[in-house]
Amino acid sequence: MEIVRSHRKSSAGGPVPTLSFYRSAPPLEVRLEDFELFAMDRLRVLHGISDGLSRGKKATEMDDLVSELWREHMRHPDTTEIINKDIISHFVLRLVYCRTEDLRKWFLSMETTLFRSRFRFASAEAQIMLMNECELPLKALTHDEFKDVKDELGQVARSINQPLPTDDSIFFKIPFEEVPELVAARSVYLRKGYGYVAVNQVVSLVANQFRSHLSKALVLTNRKWTTTIRELEKDRLTPIVEGLSTRYLGPDYSQPKEYAEISLKDIDQIARSSFSLCMRHLFYKLREDHHLKHGGRMQLGLFLKGVGLKLDDALAFWRAEFSQKVGSERFEKEYAYNIRHNYGKEGKRTDYTPYSCQRIITSTPGVGDHHGCPYRHFSEENLRAALGNMGVTGRSVDDIMEKVQNRHYQLACTLTFEAIHSCPHDAGINHPNQYFIDSRKILQPKADSVGGS
Repeated sequence: MEIVRSHRKSSAGGPVPTLSFYRSAPPLEVRLEDFELFAMDRLRVLHGISDGLSRGKKATEMDDLVSELWREHMRHPDTTEIINKDIISHFVLRLVYCRTEDLRKWFLSMETTLFRSRFRFASAEAQIMLMNECELPLKALTHDEFKDVKDELGQVARSINQPLPTDDSIFFKIPFEEVPELVAARSVYLRKGYGYVAVNQVVSLVANQFRSHLSKALVLTNRKWTTTIRELEKDRLTPIVEGLSTRYLGPDYSQPKEYAEISLKDIDQIARSSFSLCMRHLFYKLREDHHLKHGGRMQLGLFLKGVGLKLDDALAFWRAEFSQKVGSERFEKEYAYNIRHNYGKEGKRTDYTPYSCQRIITSTPGVGDHHGCPYRHFSEENLRAALGNMGVTGRSVDDIMEKVQNRHYQLACTLTFEAIHSCPHDAGINHPNQYFIDSRKILQPKADSVGGS
């Protein structure tokens, strides 16, 4: 049964833009470039939501954040293009995030949060159009039913600081067991087994329907991906799909930025003050063992390149360490080429980019490896010791460990930065080179002040 049968128009005179349950992919032709770019823009929205949730933002704050993220990354001057971009990007990311349980869980949570906020911001017309798609146990109140309970609805509205119902208000009857959140919060009028809810109170019910549908759809998409699509598209879509979940979407750190030039004579002091925990761990393991396996060399080497260590200095730095373990001759034969290669001086002469947090977190170090993210891969005892060596103590350590236990590794790194530098970092840490640059911006003026005095 439709909740409202009339096709409503927006105030501008056109059809009301509808929210979507994304029940089936539309027959749209998509350029390969847009396939990737649309997905990346939606990922920026979802990563922003993830950061907001991990920081404990309240519902109203999340709504404002989602609105800002959507406006920044998903808007388009053409209304039709907005709708297409929304639908295309959602279905592309279904392919990306259907492939493992962890990916499905993250995508499901972020998309449901996005849907919930968009539903709250939508007009009553758009909300009703979506609810007409759902098989929800809702029944719109008739005019006589509304008049019969209007006073009671007004009492509830006053108790929860909501606008008083008017003759134009839309209310529904719904079995009370379908809205346990509203019952528990005493924010719904109950009568004869039904809860009487305003249109803006059904968001939880609709969001749960959305989540249930998307959860099932992700499982089905995974079956299609593994049995058919992955092999058919192995040369075209598969590389894009399999790379998007770890794609870094922030600034490019392949070239040194401001506050990002280091020399060999300063490297030890700067490592102590401004290296993130992952790079600090690799740096001191290299100093201790005079060797790093390939993963560690790549992670630390590209980071050092990105913060301004010149090629000649990089060769001297690695040669000084490795020659103590393998000798100078073996270093020149087996390791020097890779260092020059990272700087674009050998092979394809590609300007390789330093690893982002996302790539580091998803790496899988083996026995004897030291790369990867310490917040993810260290034991609790080792992580507490490492934080202590960085000068992080007391309540700050407990707060960081709480984020680690909830798998918010980048937020744990952000809290580490804040504890060390005694100032907030609202943007959040997404890249070791970002950590370095932001640290130097804070510490360099202090050093200059001390030198000038």
